Amino acid sequence: MKQRIITALIALPVVLLLTLAVDTVWFAVAICGVSGIALWEFYTMVLPPNRFVEQICGTVSGVLFVVVTSFYSLHSLQYMSVVFILLALIFLARFQDLYRVIHEMGLVVTGWLYIPLLMSFFVALHAMEHGRVWVLMVLMMTMVCDSGAYFVGTALGRHRLYPQISPKKSIEGAVGGLVCSILSAVLVIPWLIAEITWIDALLAGAIVGIFGQLGDLFESMVKRSADIKDSGNLFPGHGGMLDRLDSLLFTFPCVYLYLSCC
Repeated sequence: MKQRIITALIALPVVLLLTLAVDTVWFAVAICGVSGIALWEFYTMVLPPNRFVEQICGTVSGVLFVVVTSFYSLHSLQYMSVVFILLALIFLARFQDLYRVIHEMGLVVTGWLYIPLLMSFFVALHAMEHGRVWVLMVLMMTMVCDSGAYFVGTALGRHRLYPQISPKKSIEGAVGGLVCSILSAVLVIPWLIAEITWIDALLAGAIVGIFGQLGDLFESMVKRSADIKDSGNLFPGHGGMLDRLDSLLFTFPCVYLYLSCC
């Protein structure tokens, strides 16, 4: 617990600085770095041992996803097809086994879609009107949802939510997390952004409360498939980078798409 508190106290000012004190370009640079670390952890979990070259190629090309979508446009993603072809040729040259190449290239592309592509929405949200506030609000709602789910689940949890994937999570905890996320959104967001109604805030809170927990479950599924507890040990007491991003990878894109449509 002491390690968790110390790590959180160090990380919080860094997150606030990156969100509030830098422009979107430097925020995107930071997201590229974070994406690279998380993607490396993902490939360490899912790829077979001794795939250092494949991890390097997959991670570097994955970070290009963030660069392309942040500094250019989604239409520029067509150029990633060239990267895909080059990677496929590298895999074929190393293994000369089409089945293995298809399997491991599938894992590499899954990593691209799961981490860098979803993290590009962090930058997209930051670049919107009131983007800095929205980034902080999504972070806040996600943290409140996680805390609410933990405390409500500990106190009242009786029915398992998904025991095959995460035995400790309960239906009561999931509902508690959702309610806490909605309450935090309704109480805080309209106060910070005047044009946001309480209904918009309620829906944003519901989106975070639902998809944040789905993101947590998805990463738990990946870790259980790899038979590991944490994605890494970058943050003492908190696990790896991907452990810190699991919920956010689902909440940021969903909130961005909601705000773009409403």
